[in-house]
Amino acid sequence: MSAAPRTARGEKTRRRLLEAAEHVFAAHGYHEASVSRITERAGVGQGTFYLYFDTKLDVFNELVEDLNHRVRQAMSEGSRGATSRIEAERAGFAAFFRFTAEHPALYRVVREAELVSPEALRLHYSRIVEGYIDGLRDAAEEGEIGDIDPTVAAWALMGVGEMIGMRWVLWGDGDAAPGDPADPTASGTREVPQHVLDEMMRFIAGALGRPALAESPTPAPPAPTPSTASATDPRPAADDPDHMEES
Repeated sequence: MSAAPRTARGEKTRRRLLEAAEHVFAAHGYHEASVSRITERAGVGQGTFYLYFDTKLDVFNELVEDLNHRVRQAMSEGSRGATSRIEAERAGFAAFFRFTAEHPALYRVVREAELVSPEALRLHYSRIVEGYIDGLRDAAEEGEIGDIDPTVAAWALMGVGEMIGMRWVLWGDGDAAPGDPADPTASGTREVPQHVLDEMMRFIAGALGRPALAESPTPAPPAPTPSTASATDPRPAADDPDHMEES
């Protein structure tokens, strides 16, 4: 169990260690990470690490809890002021995507927790979904959304947000052009584009029984013209003699 800092200076040092751990675990993974890498990144001695954390697993668990707190805070602040459940969903997801773009370790650390620290994984998702279920239940009772099972809806919506974030934020390459829609790494971006958020919200509003409340979608990027499609589409043209079947 980590020790609570007694001074403002101690709290600052502990925060530096957590920030360093976020970077090291995201870059190297749990098993390749080490206390020495974390302290080197934080600019402190290894002895200082043990004033605040007992083990590498201890700082990992603390990091999961810290990221969980910060992403929930970001989503809460983002959706503050929303006048309907659909507006709150949109604002909350937009805040989530911004946070994950700034802190990709959220995905990587939480996914590793499944094997490294299952209890930390359980707490991470439980703390997010508890409030989600309550919010959807309240919205259904007030007639803001349709008659749905709030538990099923909460987990389903979390899955939607997680996969959209992984394709367009975590796995994307902002320096590459968009590619095959079925390729998880071919989004060509490190942030969720507006038209993707719009389409996602159309889907969510329909699933929650309120399709009319979804905001008008931003037009999707134009489809490639025949001349550009030939340069990017790996499939052979139908009349390409080099790829025609022999009779």
